[in-house]
Amino acid sequence: MSYAKSTDGTRLYYEEAGEGTPIVFVHEFGGTHRSWEPQMRGFARAHRCITFAARGYPPSDVPESVDRYSQAIAVADIVAVLDAAGVDRAHVVGLSMGGFAALHFGLEHAARALSLVVAGAGYGAEKQFEAYFRNVSLEVAKQFEEQGSEQFAKTYSLGASRVQFQNKDPRGWREFADLLGQHSAVGAANTMRGVQARRPSIYDLEERLRAMSVPTLVVVGDEDDHCLQPAIFMKKTIPACGLLVLPKTGHTLNLEEPEHFNRFVGEFIALAEAGRWTPRDSRATSAQIMKTQ
Repeated sequence: MSYAKSTDGTRLYYEEAGEGTPIVFVHEFGGTHRSWEPQMRGFARAHRCITFAARGYPPSDVPESVDRYSQAIAVADIVAVLDAAGVDRAHVVGLSMGGFAALHFGLEHAARALSLVVAGAGYGAEKQFEAYFRNVSLEVAKQFEEQGSEQFAKTYSLGASRVQFQNKDPRGWREFADLLGQHSAVGAANTMRGVQARRPSIYDLEERLRAMSVPTLVVVGDEDDHCLQPAIFMKKTIPACGLLVLPKTGHTLNLEEPEHFNRFVGEFIALAEAGRWTPRDSRATSAQIMKTQ
């Protein structure tokens, strides 16, 4: 078993497969490192693929103090995994919580990011829902502690943006729900309080995002309501950014639509490596409806 050690001494479990340009996969709150299996298998044919369990998710360490969980720490943990694996630069692919971490990695460590895939990132970003999201996050943390992961997973796995996965792929959704039920209740609660409830809104990062030159692909499901508008905002704000909207799709993008996800992410990475994923052409301004002269 391979472990990285973060700056505060927390051990982070990681796995890797394949050879080639590195890709690191950063999982969502409801997932684990095992949630990237369709991508690990698909991309390892041509890339060195790395996936890791975030702090609070066994077999990584589960710090008892909520102060050892934050957005900044999540970014530092990606760096720790890359360093332990001997990787200087990598494509960073993240979903939801992992998508936020990937985005912040691009802001803080642009020189180490070959590209970013920011998928399903947006919960809590909408300014009008900030307080609501914070309160819900704290309630989720409380329920993990009071009910335990196995029991509360029965509720959490049936959220409004999860049922699409259940309807399309009952077997895959069941596997997701079962893994969710195995989460550390302490780790889940601390992650909700320290990372989810405290992270800054994407809209508060506008100035920094406009200056970020890392090639970026934003991916969102069209039924993942609270991620749609933040996804459009990122598309319009990040210079070298593309937006992929998957139809009739919820939050668990990479598992719900693995073929589409792998295809488009693969094409994006190839273009980024070829230097062909460039900033938007200055002639393609939204202010111009059609050319008249």
